[in-house]
Amino acid sequence: MRLHYLGPVLPGHDHPVLEDLDARRLTPSCYLVEVGDDAGVDGEIIEGDVLVIDEARLVQHGDLVVVQGEDSLRLCRSHRIGGRFRLMRTSGPKESFFARQSACRGVVIHRARSDAIFLQGN
Repeated sequence: MRLHYLGPVLPGHDHPVLEDLDARRLTPSCYLVEVGDDAGVDGEIIEGDVLVIDEARLVQHGDLVVVQGEDSLRLCRSHRIGGRFRLMRTSGPKESFFARQSACRGVVIHRARSDAIFLQGN
């Protein structure tokens, strides 16, 4: 699924995702992304979710990981195999690929979902 870069997490930043987080406790290596509409509205991560990503965190088995795709940032789930990772897309084609730590742009450390309810057809 595609991610849209929102910017770094800074003390005093007033983004709603930070309401239940203390931004002062986050490291300067953290940034925000918003999940694109290709995620759909059914699943662990859905369209409109805002994720806090830590660029400095080492990827572990089972992490949600941000990688640079051909045209945008993408979200994948990691599966550790020795010193490498097999990254599986979280939506779209069920393709996977090997990557090294250096290819990853960060690990999801927090997810926030809007409380807004969207009614279709009204």
